[in-house]
Amino acid sequence: MDKENILRGIVAALAADLATLTAAAKGAHAAATHEECAPDNKYDTTALEASYVAQGQANRASEIRRALERYRALDLRPFDEKTPIRLTALVTLESDDGSCRQVFVGPDAGGLKVGDGKTECIVITPESPLGRALLGKICDDEIHTGEAAASKTYTIVAVA
Repeated sequence: MDKENILRGIVAALAADLATLTAAAKGAHAAATHEECAPDNKYDTTALEASYVAQGQANRASEIRRALERYRALDLRPFDEKTPIRLTALVTLESDDGSCRQVFVGPDAGGLKVGDGKTECIVITPESPLGRALLGKICDDEIHTGEAAASKTYTIVAVA
């Protein structure tokens, strides 16, 4: 899976999430302002609760909109085995047990998974523990994440 396909997948996933959340926020707003939500007494908080839901969904939609804008403006940089890892790096990591996984270092949407049916890539941000560990490293470097029993060691086997 190449970076252009990963970027297209991220943009498509964020656009779909934005459409869903925008519709949900509009629905929650309509519920909050509907005449049937008017309080019957001072203890009826139905409209207030619906307005909190609407505001939360609107806030999340705004976050996704900003992430989508950042990804649409993102310039994919080329990397090789000697280029230090930073934003837009596609990194292949091998764990101690020999399994491999790909991560894309992006500005937002950490944890988002994109794939082409054969392979899957996880978006990580520089603020995440794994992202912090990867920044500035190059191919064949080892990184360590977690502590004590949750500690994991990875070897960087490829950077694109």
